[in-house]
Amino acid sequence: MSKSDKTHFGYQQVDTEAKQGMVADVFHSVAARYDVMNDLMSAGIHRLWKRFAIEVSAVRAGHQVLDIAGGTGDLAEKFHELVGPEGHVVLADINASMLTMGRDRLTDAGVVDHLEYVQADAECLPFADNSFDCVTISFGLRNVTDQARALHSMLRVLRPGGKLLILEFSQPKNAVLSKAYDAYSFSVLPALGKLITNDSSSYRYLAESIRKHPDQETLKDMIFDAGFEEVEYHNMTGGIVALHTGVKP
Repeated sequence: MSKSDKTHFGYQQVDTEAKQGMVADVFHSVAARYDVMNDLMSAGIHRLWKRFAIEVSAVRAGHQVLDIAGGTGDLAEKFHELVGPEGHVVLADINASMLTMGRDRLTDAGVVDHLEYVQADAECLPFADNSFDCVTISFGLRNVTDQARALHSMLRVLRPGGKLLILEFSQPKNAVLSKAYDAYSFSVLPALGKLITNDSSSYRYLAESIRKHPDQETLKDMIFDAGFEEVEYHNMTGGIVALHTGVKP
């Protein structure tokens, strides 16, 4: 097996074909307590990061929106409010457990019209060319095996002039903050995972996957290389999280 047949799963080197299933196991394990853990891990700040992403998206009435790795549906719910009855939102996730959690949560909240649920792989999105005004992926790109292929797939399904938003953990810009963040990620997060979900290893993987994810400038270059224009990013919480945006020519 050549080096090209290997990829990273956190800090491990694994067979490329095996990674998707290993990531799936992580999210099957944590799905039931995913929202609770998000609030605990970020002290609720993840809601502010997502609110900023929604504001930057400029999604409005009548738009068609694809939310990839949409999980429990918090972004899809907000987009659903913005697009109104003339628009349409697709909540997509490769993981059946997460998609079920999102569908159940939004159905219970009464969100039923002009919202669709699709189990889909970001690397080969099952939608026609030029289908969406906005494509988002929130805290999901780092779990994709072939990120370049996924970016090309997102470009394909966007309409010309459509906007891509990638909200993802990134690299803190301050050395002191980076050191504190590392200590928190590798000590506190697995402990919380053990306490809340009885699964510390999944949260150790999540911490490792953040460290393996491209930094802000590298991801910006990747988005340009995929064919997007007007690519930029906004650091939040000292660069712990970054929002990258791009426009389809």
